[in-house]
Amino acid sequence: MERDDIKEYSIGAQHSEEEGRKIRKNIIKVTILLSVITAVEVIVGVFFSKSNPNVSDRTWTLIKYGYIILTLVKAGYIVMEFMHLGHERKGMKLTVLVPYIIFIIYLIFISITEAEAVGDSNFPLN
Repeated sequence: MERDDIKEYSIGAQHSEEEGRKIRKNIIKVTILLSVITAVEVIVGVFFSKSNPNVSDRTWTLIKYGYIILTLVKAGYIVMEFMHLGHERKGMKLTVLVPYIIFIIYLIFISITEAEAVGDSNFPLN
């Protein structure tokens, strides 16, 4: 039994060669970018650890902030490309992104507040 809905889709889903090149170029660009960021994270994780005596506290702090920034860049590219949010209008982008941004700010606020509370308490953590 042959399905006629598949035939209709295949007729409407044809792309020109130029469109196909643009799509493949974008996929390759995103793949390379995410691979490079992941490779940097892995290399830094392998060669710079907290137990390494050559890593100062300042360097360790920079590494932690670097990981946060790289993770946010990766998450942003994944959302913009694989969830197709990068091709939407500005209003749609804001509708999706603003709640997440507010939630991240809230998590940062709660983390800082709790860290200060633990630091101010007389309760020994050991």
